Amino acid sequence: MRISRSTVFATALGMAVAAGFMTQAVADEFPSKDVQYVIPFGPGGESDISARLQQKYFEEITGEQLVIQYMPGGGGAVAWSQLSDMPADGHAIMGSNMPHIILKPMDKDVGFATEGIKNFYYFHYSPDAIIVRNDSPFETLDDLIQAADDAPGTVTFSGSGTYSANDVAHTRFQQLADVTTTYIPFKGTGAAVTALLGGQVQAEWGYTTVAANHQDKLRMLAVAAEERHPMFPDVPTFKELGYDMVGGAYRGMAVPEGTPVEIQQRLSDIFQQINQNPAFQQKMQDLGFVLIDVPLEEMPEFMAEQRRVYEETARELGLID
Repeated sequence: MRISRSTVFATALGMAVAAGFMTQAVADEFPSKDVQYVIPFGPGGESDISARLQQKYFEEITGEQLVIQYMPGGGGAVAWSQLSDMPADGHAIMGSNMPHIILKPMDKDVGFATEGIKNFYYFHYSPDAIIVRNDSPFETLDDLIQAADDAPGTVTFSGSGTYSANDVAHTRFQQLADVTTTYIPFKGTGAAVTALLGGQVQAEWGYTTVAANHQDKLRMLAVAAEERHPMFPDVPTFKELGYDMVGGAYRGMAVPEGTPVEIQQRLSDIFQQINQNPAFQQKMQDLGFVLIDVPLEEMPEFMAEQRRVYEETARELGLID
């Protein structure tokens, strides 16, 4: 029997439409079981804190559990290098952090490429901030800048590692303020705070979340946000002081390559709904976070802009020519 070309085309089209309906039906029923949420760091950090706050609302929306697991190592690289091996059905997601996922692959082979991290939602950031002890002689940002001008390199900062948001902020600030200071990388925010509290450094490149957790011992001189943080109405933004700095440690979520776009959209919608919950928003604000809303459809433009910004810093750090 001879089958016409039109019959073959109609059959193929029908199969494609049917597959599309099946995929959408699966997405409409998603999730059908608990969702594994891998944090690419150890417990207790800001990624972990926000994930635990999301758990309650995820269950209220979906009826399923958001199960948190940890995969620390290499500043997140160990986990991101294994993302592609996870099931691509939406029931396995992973925390996605910037600038880490952009800067780390520029430095060396870390087992993953930025393009391989399929982000479906970015939901908050911890704004960079210059933090000092309450007894610091630096009352204002101008005080610190004057000290750096008078003796280049003698003003010391702690920060959470190399090629981190803190490192990026330090590099950018030196450019904008035309000063030279000394940045000392520590293994994580906690160690950087300890160094500041212990007097090993004069200041810290930290975050609003650090100031929120240590209000009795530390204070901020300036914050890299578009507007003053509600918790710290007396702390000016860098922009107010004449320095075009907005940024920090951005956090979102990603899935393995091959995860159907309908499932990615459903995940994006779920976490966007969580982000819009007033109770959740208040809890995040009280911890010093700043919420953002970057759903799946806006992700390409968002990532392109972030890459552009971080590539400028990468040139200053010597990662690229």
